[in-house]
Amino acid sequence: MTSATSRSSFKHAFLFFVFLFFLSTLVPQQLKAQTADTVSTNDVEFTDVPSASQQIIANKKKVDSLAKVKADSVKAAVVNAKAKFKNAGAADASESLWQLFIIGFLGGFAAFLLPCVYPMLPLTVSFFTKRGGSRANAIWQSCLYGLSIIFIYVVFGLLITIIFGPAALNGLATNGVFNFFFFLMLIVFGASFLGAFEITLPSSLANKLDANSDKGGLAGIFFMAATLVVVSFSCTGPAIGAVLSSAFTKGDRLGPAVVMFGFSLAIALPFTIFAMFPSALKSLPKSGGWLNSVKVILGFIEIAFALKFLSNVDLAYHWNLIDREVVLSLWIAIGILMSLYLIGKIKFSHDSDVQHLTVTRTFIAMGMFAFTVYMIPGLWGAPLKAISALLPPLSTQDFDISGGGAAPVATPTNTSSIKTKKYEELFKRLPKVKGLDEWYDYDQAIQLSKELHKPVLIDFTGWNCVNCREMEQNVLPNPEVLKRLQNDFVILQMVIDDKTELPKAEQYVSPVQKREITTIGGKWLDLEISKFNSNAQPYYVIINEKGEVLVEPTGSTKNIKSFISYLDSGIAAYKINSKQ
Repeated sequence: MTSATSRSSFKHAFLFFVFLFFLSTLVPQQLKAQTADTVSTNDVEFTDVPSASQQIIANKKKVDSLAKVKADSVKAAVVNAKAKFKNAGAADASESLWQLFIIGFLGGFAAFLLPCVYPMLPLTVSFFTKRGGSRANAIWQSCLYGLSIIFIYVVFGLLITIIFGPAALNGLATNGVFNFFFFLMLIVFGASFLGAFEITLPSSLANKLDANSDKGGLAGIFFMAATLVVVSFSCTGPAIGAVLSSAFTKGDRLGPAVVMFGFSLAIALPFTIFAMFPSALKSLPKSGGWLNSVKVILGFIEIAFALKFLSNVDLAYHWNLIDREVVLSLWIAIGILMSLYLIGKIKFSHDSDVQHLTVTRTFIAMGMFAFTVYMIPGLWGAPLKAISALLPPLSTQDFDISGGGAAPVATPTNTSSIKTKKYEELFKRLPKVKGLDEWYDYDQAIQLSKELHKPVLIDFTGWNCVNCREMEQNVLPNPEVLKRLQNDFVILQMVIDDKTELPKAEQYVSPVQKREITTIGGKWLDLEISKFNSNAQPYYVIINEKGEVLVEPTGSTKNIKSFISYLDSGIAAYKINSKQ
């Protein structure tokens, strides 16, 4: 019993100690909670909760502020892009004139090596050496002689600009009749160089100028230079025609003067330099059969170049006769004939026999053979980028294993309510940029712009536009450019030199040009002149669905980065315009 009592006492004591443990644990927590509830709040700052309307106003202010910052940044991007492209455009214009100068200079150098000019070098130098008395006086007179030659040719170039007008030069470059005239002219000049006949100015003019050259003084030197120009016209005339055709093709108002300056400089420099250093004449090769060979080679080149102008007429009037493979076949045939002529396998009646090949002649023949071989793959669709601007578009080629002439249809056509493109069948031979979905009617492009909420990029182009072909070959297919054109623009091509007649109901009298507009090309050219105050090609204009110009239009450029900047500025301007 004692044992049971002791176990019971131990049990009660254990329970008592457990109760004291829980009590000691809970009491401090309760006291702590009561203490926390009685803490002073004198130093605590309370924030007022805004009402719902106040919160909406605050959020609107924040959104407007962010939108303003974004709009300012977009506007700054537009300004920067415009500045970049303006500077690049000035550089491109300068580069175009330099190209014309180089073309003129090379043409003048080739003309200097012709039989009508080269043999006159020692005679002219001898004349100044004897007439001048002292060496210093001879050098002075020879410099005046060279400047007189340059003056005569440059004035001739300026007269062409004055006669046709600066605005008309580009129109002539894309005019079908004018291109056909140049084709005939170059064929005649080429045949003359090959020996069929000789083109000369009236002998009475040459005799009169020669008589005036004996007067002495500055007038005598000038008339002596004029005599050289007239007497050598049978050789320089065809060369002048070739280089001037390049100036008209470029369409630059200063082109004829610049190309004539380069041409005359190449002719005048040798006369001036050798008059200063007469002993150097001994190092020059003597006149002979090689001069006639230069003339024949230039004749072949002019005939080949003439085909470019015939192709322009064929495209503008839709004759569909001079396709790309036709021109290539003729050029390859001309290249083979030139190569055989250079190695002496064929000759003309006025040629001397080629006893042996000189090193210079061998290298020229090698280059001609190589160029001919280069053109052969073009018969099967090779792009031939080096000469693509001079060839008819790849889309005119019947046999093309590369598929380069076809342009895949892009997605915008499938999402538009317009199911049939106006003039699509008419312009199927127009050069295509692979991956672009081009439109050809202004009203349809505006409707598409409204549906897709994209700006319209108008591409004023032409069948006969060399610079347009260069843009389509080298700039527009660039991945960064193409991405923007595919995703951000409606592309509208307006062919200003197309000769397809408009329906009678659509013909009208232009209030700006004061003449009747009867062709599709005339309609688009009138739109370019009246709405955008330009007649250049290529000419790119970015407009919105209202027909408003978003950024300053631009022309041809070889600077891909500047063209990307131009497109970006148009995209940014469209976004700003859409929010207003």
